Amino acid sequence: PNSTRGQEQKGTQTMAKKTQQLSPDIVAKNYWKDNGRFADFFNAALFGGKQVILPEELEDSDTDVSTVLEKKQYAETTKEFRDNIKIRKKSTAFGAELAMVGLESQQHVHYAMPMRVMGYDYATYKKQYQGLAAGYQKGPGGKSSEFLSKMKKGDKLIPVITAVLYYGEEPWDGATTLHGMLDIPEELAGYVNDYKMLLVEAREHGLVFHNKSNIDFFHLLGILLDRGIPREEAKEKAIRYSEEHNTSKDVVMTVAGATNTKIDYSAFEKGDGKMCTLFEEIARTSESKGRLEGRAEGRLEGRAEEIISMGLESNFPENSILETLQNRLGITLQKATEYFRRFAGQRIQ
Repeated sequence: PNSTRGQEQKGTQTMAKKTQQLSPDIVAKNYWKDNGRFADFFNAALFGGKQVILPEELEDSDTDVSTVLEKKQYAETTKEFRDNIKIRKKSTAFGAELAMVGLESQQHVHYAMPMRVMGYDYATYKKQYQGLAAGYQKGPGGKSSEFLSKMKKGDKLIPVITAVLYYGEEPWDGATTLHGMLDIPEELAGYVNDYKMLLVEAREHGLVFHNKSNIDFFHLLGILLDRGIPREEAKEKAIRYSEEHNTSKDVVMTVAGATNTKIDYSAFEKGDGKMCTLFEEIARTSESKGRLEGRAEGRLEGRAEEIISMGLESNFPENSILETLQNRLGITLQKATEYFRRFAGQRIQ
């Protein structure tokens, strides 16, 4: 009996694994590891589809951009990882060069994204600089200015280009520049440095792709994220496209991850109905979207209340708590202020 019960439990666990929730971040990272897809995306985003960056020129780079922030009296660490970053080692068009190109996947609008990209790029540059500084020693005749800066006059850092790929159903309504996040008096605008981010919306991009996987991936997302098409019609249209173009398994998985949809792996094992199964799930996901969004908002409120409660108990100032809310929850100052007034007011009463 114990053996039978164990087999039943094992069978139940196996069946449970057939349908799994794919992590959008992990699925996207795996998809864009492929040099051909990665190069094709940046050629489309930067050069109108012209084949400037070649897959064979790319090699993976460390996505860990954690840094140490040094102050006069203390130092603190920041732990950050980029989604995908590759080094372009050379170019037949422009001669020998090095360039880092990074891709960040985003499922929801992040209203602090320009600042976040600026931070990622800064951390990547700082990591390069620290590599130079660690190997620098003042030699005979060395300049004191080079010794102090830990960098020679002729040293150059590798340029970094970051693209943000947004998978959301709603149009991006956040800023795409640092200036867009700031309240700048007109007379000072010309003196405040700006920082632009490269944004690509999967739902409506207008880019020219040559890689078949990318063509299928963005075409399917364009269908599924189009709110002007009834869900049942979109499902049938996506299934028909997939069958006609023999869409690959990993593209299907990435579409599922990007749309935050559960997928039945048994369909893959049988070798049939893979897109039908996927889009049946997408249809059900769409129908219950309102309920899911309500639950997500509830979870967000719960996290906000916890952060505010801990901040007040630690006697942190209001502006510090508001900043923490924005950074940890990815919300606007207006939303953070709304949460603070609601939950801080409850504690006072």
